[in-house]
Amino acid sequence: MPTRRASSAKTDTATATALDAPAGIDLDNYVPAYLTWIANKLSRGASQYYLANFDVGIEIWRCLVLLATQEQVSAQQVSKVIGLDKGAVSRCFKEMQSRGFITMGLDANDGRLRMARLTPRGRRLHDQMMGMALAREQALLSVLSAEERKTLVGLLRRLHENLPEVEVATERYLQEHAPAAKKRTRSAAAGDSANA
Repeated sequence: MPTRRASSAKTDTATATALDAPAGIDLDNYVPAYLTWIANKLSRGASQYYLANFDVGIEIWRCLVLLATQEQVSAQQVSKVIGLDKGAVSRCFKEMQSRGFITMGLDANDGRLRMARLTPRGRRLHDQMMGMALAREQALLSVLSAEERKTLVGLLRRLHENLPEVEVATERYLQEHAPAAKKRTRSAAAGDSANA
């Protein structure tokens, strides 16, 4: 009899623990997971092909795409549009300049701002790579109808424009649910600026 009671108590404890345990994120319906998986896999595949066939990485391709649509761009502009760290963009520009893909000069309106421009060689590289990039996009979207593609682009554009709200929501969550973490974040940032 005592054995059955002990066994029953263990079962009750296990059941309570299972019920109290967090369920976790439902990955089948968690949008950030799909966005991350798609972006990571697309980038990894593209990077392998671009390196093997054109001897440039994905960062250079991303900069080429933006430079091809603008007369000139700064590292800050590329960082803001693409979402790459400004230091990574500056390193990318340095490599692109050394390989003759871009020239660097000062902005006519702001003499402190360095601007990048595509060279003819950089434009040729962009044009060669563009065919592969568009073929990859076509294959990705081949499971969607023309109307679905249009809807997808519209939705992605709205999500992209709404990203600042994600940061606001994150700050609000930290203030309400994890003030200690918020303090740690502030003190770490203060330490970084003191060491800068």
